[in-house]
Amino acid sequence: MLINGRCHCENISFTLVWEPDPLEIPARACACSFCAKHGAIWTSCASGSLKVSVKEPALVTRYAFGTKTAQFHVCARCCIVPVVTSLIEGRLYAGVNVNTFEGIDSSLLRRSLSNFEGESREARLARRKQSWIANVELAEDLAPGAGTDAPIPHEEIGKVIQDRMTIVQAWHEYPGLKQGDVAQCLGITQRAYSKS
Repeated sequence: MLINGRCHCENISFTLVWEPDPLEIPARACACSFCAKHGAIWTSCASGSLKVSVKEPALVTRYAFGTKTAQFHVCARCCIVPVVTSLIEGRLYAGVNVNTFEGIDSSLLRRSLSNFEGESREARLARRKQSWIANVELAEDLAPGAGTDAPIPHEEIGKVIQDRMTIVQAWHEYPGLKQGDVAQCLGITQRAYSKS
């Protein structure tokens, strides 16, 4: 089965070849605060293959938290998270967000809640190695180590918004933060943010 998905603005898109054709697709709602706040529901097919494409790489943020063993690829324009990756022993593994699927019959989705609280780093990596997509082709600009600038974590943008910092305060607190990053996550233009 060929499954296409994308973020809302179509900046990040993917094609997942699910082999063999599924009778149902497991859809795991992760209980962590990041996934809960983004409404992400994950799936993967260990025997499948995934190709991720990006129109504007500058508008993709890679976010890692907790054990920092996975990178969530967040579109900075629409703030949707279509893909998560994990580099394990030199091989890239991935999962995709079922809420970003295009044209898939929702009756195929078998929804469940997953809680990985307390899981050791080693157990987490072993689980991903066994169940995540192992044949991953990631847009060159998204590959681990791509780009010279470290991505700005969304927690920093969130802090700027929550603390109502001026952009000048934010620049002093978080070198490299761009006005446009904050504006996009607020859903306004950079010009409107600069006037606020």
